[in-house]
Amino acid sequence: MQFSMIFEAQLNHPTPERERQCILDCVSQAVLGEQVGFDRVWAVEHHALRWYAHMSAPEIFLTYVAAKTSTIRIGHGVVCMPFQYNHPVRVAERAAMLDILSGGRLDLGAGRGATAQEMSLFGVEADRTPAEVEEALRIIANVWREDTFEWHGLLDIDPHPVLPQPVQKPHPPLFMASTKQNSLELAAEYGVGPLVFGFAGVDEVAHLNEVYTSAIARRDGSRFVSTEVNDHFAVLCPTIVLSDPEEALRIGARGQRFFAESITHWYGAGPPPVQDTLDDDNVNAIKADAEAVVARLHEANIPVNPNTVATYNVSHAYGDEEGAIAYVEHLEAAGAKEIMCLIQMGTVPHEICMETIQRWGDTIIPYFRDKEARQAAEAVSAAPVG
Repeated sequence: MQFSMIFEAQLNHPTPERERQCILDCVSQAVLGEQVGFDRVWAVEHHALRWYAHMSAPEIFLTYVAAKTSTIRIGHGVVCMPFQYNHPVRVAERAAMLDILSGGRLDLGAGRGATAQEMSLFGVEADRTPAEVEEALRIIANVWREDTFEWHGLLDIDPHPVLPQPVQKPHPPLFMASTKQNSLELAAEYGVGPLVFGFAGVDEVAHLNEVYTSAIARRDGSRFVSTEVNDHFAVLCPTIVLSDPEEALRIGARGQRFFAESITHWYGAGPPPVQDTLDDDNVNAIKADAEAVVARLHEANIPVNPNTVATYNVSHAYGDEEGAIAYVEHLEAAGAKEIMCLIQMGTVPHEICMETIQRWGDTIIPYFRDKEARQAAEAVSAAPVG
């Protein structure tokens, strides 16, 4: 089991001053993550999504984090791969440079950047994004295999050297944002690791893992984007951990309500997020938000599925260490190979993020490290002699 953190740089009441502090706080949280034993940090790429994500240049953020750390892996979770956002060769160049500067610690994820707000900013055509993401992955997986690179597909690239080359050969591990069934099946067919960003909870994670493992069993390798296959199944885990579990739930529910309302605003044309919620009953407020979304969809005769209200589910690792361990064990049983902790949400104070990270490092991560060591020792002792 691996443990990571993912950063959106969310904030309520955004001002230039608060925005700057939020980004610097994310750096401090990432550095503490290395110190207490986390395996990886991820940073998203989003554009023009006020409140929801102010992380528009993750390659800069991650480079800064890499300079302040030495062992933790540095993850793009994800790069927006449609060509109007990022030309694939530019992604490859930046990825290789960061892989060099980090000493071979880079992981590279791909995504569509599919909000209307973002696509309209860059002139991205929605119906082209799936094919462009696939082609970008293929280009990145092949760009350093020869001294000169040539490509003729949706893009025409005459022979050129692409410099520099990464430390990790032939390229850093590849991932893809994969929350729904069809994107998980694509990740399996492409041979890239799925980053499951949904909030639906343990049962949905188990279902998605079944979808993914079934797709792996069916694939014949014809759609692999690289010779290097990555089947690493990473899942989101919203979490606040404090000595007072009820306080942790209140803070976590408030943060997740802000997250959910922000994402509904940009992805589902909902109203802007409510920002002054400190004195609200956010646990019940987020449930009421979910009911309102379902009612609106029913009125429009739009089907409701588990992903419809997933962001409003507050059954996560909000509580004390014992509760978080129990929740992670359920995710582990559901097939998770990596727990991506979502701690930095728009209303969660920096000091609460830092305390949560410290508690994961002091108790939760060591619990699973010790558990794995015991299991490995038992496997050795149970092995037949001779």
